[in-house]
Amino acid sequence: MLSILIPVYNYNVFPLVETLYNQALECNIAFEIICLDDGSEAFLSENQKINLLKDSSYSVLDKNIGRSAIRNLLAQKATYDNLLFLDADTIPVHDNFLSNYVSEINNNEKVVYGGILYEASKPLKEQLLRWVYGTQREALSTLERNKNPYLSFLTLNFLIKKSVFSQVNFNENIPNLRHEDTLFSYELMQYKIEIIHIENPVYHLGIEDSKTFLRKSEEAVVGLKNLVDSNLISSDYVRLSHYFLILKKYGLQSIIAFGFKTFRLFFLKQLLGKKPSLLLFDIYRLGYYCTL
Repeated sequence: MLSILIPVYNYNVFPLVETLYNQALECNIAFEIICLDDGSEAFLSENQKINLLKDSSYSVLDKNIGRSAIRNLLAQKATYDNLLFLDADTIPVHDNFLSNYVSEINNNEKVVYGGILYEASKPLKEQLLRWVYGTQREALSTLERNKNPYLSFLTLNFLIKKSVFSQVNFNENIPNLRHEDTLFSYELMQYKIEIIHIENPVYHLGIEDSKTFLRKSEEAVVGLKNLVDSNLISSDYVRLSHYFLILKKYGLQSIIAFGFKTFRLFFLKQLLGKKPSLLLFDIYRLGYYCTL
């Protein structure tokens, strides 16, 4: 009935698998849990314990193939028609997490997204930017997500039919620079495949430090520009690329790029501080876009 698919990279995924395994037993359903490790070097012995659980497997790829390819490979290995994708650094918020998804299985040809939450307590100062961004931009209620169902979709916690995934899967030809979820949701929209938003969240546990998050955010800007320039998504689909084209239209790109380079250290000091501003974070990313 249900294939639970988890891409892994340098993370101890056993606690997540054990939680899902116990919930699946309580649901009394046919299931499998498949964990594919994308060439990790850490937590291998801990994750090998997964192979001791019935209908569960953990294996390590010989080389890293990237976020898109490993998800496609997981789907190819799946036995059942219902695919539940989860990121390794998550954990279900509620004990009825799996049963909630099982109740949605009859929603044929629709994708079901359960949402994401972050721990309420603030992390260390060095992790604040990622936590603030996550709590304000990602941890949205069902009502808020339904205002923009495709852009509110994240690939760390969703249910999809194998037949739907055969139509829209992850593009392996784009650079491994993030925004694979943006392209995935855009193609779902193009194929008129509905995304259903439900309250069935997971906690996102793997909060990186602010410097790493900024570096990844810059990579994501490059990845977004690549998607737009390659005509894989519309420039209007994402707010950042939409604003960039407005600046470019009025000849302001070079001015914003100069301002970004001039005030970059100021931005960094604020974003890496005790009260990071998401407005400045947006301006930072837009300025960086203008320098590309």
